[in-house]
Amino acid sequence: MRRAIIARIAREELRALTRNHVAAIACAILALLIVASVGLGLDRRARIDDLRAHHQAASDAAFKAQPDRHPHRMVHYGQYVFRPLSALAFFDPGVDAYTGSMVFLEGHRQNSANFSEARQSSLLMRFGDLSPAFVLQVLAPLLMVFLAHGAIARERESGLLRVLLAQGVRPAEILMGKLAIHLGLSLTLLVPAALALAALVAAGQAPAGPAGTLLLVYALYLAFWATLAVLVSSLFRRGRDALAALVSIWMALTIILPRGLPELAALLHPQPTRIETDVAIHRDLKAIGDSHNPDDPYFAAYKARILRQYGVSRAEDLPVQWAGLVSYEGERLTSALFDRYAAKAFARESAQNRVVRAFGVVSPMLAVRTGSSALAATDVESHKHFLDQVEAHRYAFVQALNRVQIEAIPNQNAGPDPRVSADTWARMPTLVYRAPDPLARSAGAISTALAILLAWLAALGLALRQIARRPLESFQ
Repeated sequence: MRRAIIARIAREELRALTRNHVAAIACAILALLIVASVGLGLDRRARIDDLRAHHQAASDAAFKAQPDRHPHRMVHYGQYVFRPLSALAFFDPGVDAYTGSMVFLEGHRQNSANFSEARQSSLLMRFGDLSPAFVLQVLAPLLMVFLAHGAIARERESGLLRVLLAQGVRPAEILMGKLAIHLGLSLTLLVPAALALAALVAAGQAPAGPAGTLLLVYALYLAFWATLAVLVSSLFRRGRDALAALVSIWMALTIILPRGLPELAALLHPQPTRIETDVAIHRDLKAIGDSHNPDDPYFAAYKARILRQYGVSRAEDLPVQWAGLVSYEGERLTSALFDRYAAKAFARESAQNRVVRAFGVVSPMLAVRTGSSALAATDVESHKHFLDQVEAHRYAFVQALNRVQIEAIPNQNAGPDPRVSADTWARMPTLVYRAPDPLARSAGAISTALAILLAWLAALGLALRQIARRPLESFQ
């Protein structure tokens, strides 16, 4: 192919785009939307981080300021834990708006996260908030469709394509020239987001690896849409027909599939309702044993084992507090039960996610959404990682208080209201959540997303090559 001809075709395509005032205005609006979404996202992240840090400090201070109390009262007084936002959550909020950010920790219960933004916001959030990810995943492809739908069809409709071919210009040169401009334009749309990410990385406020990989994912995604638009344009004789086809594809890939597949996944792998789960847990708790029933088989055997261990014949003769030992064992049993139910719930969620991700081969947006939220640490797996650390901390926190009861409260003659010193509460464990490196934790999901995008680009490239090799009569 002749580079000079390709460059000339590219210049003419760029000139046609710049002459189109509607296209220029649309590009400017999208650029402003990206800039605005970055600014709003950073401001939102700062405000939420400050708010959660304030509430976390207030909760910790309130716990430590409690007066002399019985340790078991503090088990039920509990602690609050707030999840901090990830560095790249401003770019892609992922599921954070729906999963909740606060967990109340107490004994005998495993509470879920509460106070999600979606429950406190308008229904517009169900479609998508104004984040860089939403703009690049949904709106930028629509702009690419409007800009590139006439790349070939417009020339064919006006008769210019026939003239170019008659002058010896090859179909491959026309396709390459058109594609080069639209690929360049697609990358230009990433500039505002790239500058924001680069500034955050330089300031040490975002990790370089995930930020760079995030840009790569979106660069491939927008390149997919630019290539697809040029390909579809080459298949139609009229620009409006190409536009109708591309808009239909855009709606299917970015609106219908991403909204409909979760419903399908929920039908294939249904989750029990909260009431059904609570009833099942209550039934299993009764089956475990009742520590308040002296005839309960499990706790009768547990009592006999403890008495043998300490070499005494009565619980009253134990050198440690019997009620504290019962609370400690009861917490171990109930926590194991809660862990099993949580594991089942997450297994069903994982099955639902696998159904959705399987269609990433059909809809590159699903692949991008998976990779993007994984890199931003706002995916379901990141939320599960947080809940796992919270539950491990809850168990350690409750059992630490139970140990205080075992060791500090006398087993006999403790009085009607035994208490321990208020200094004890400051020694209880506190949670410092440490999120894992997204590239290490989600390497599989990220690699799959990149592979799907590269495969789509390769397939579209091969399709364009086949079109370029068709006889001139069929290309005109």
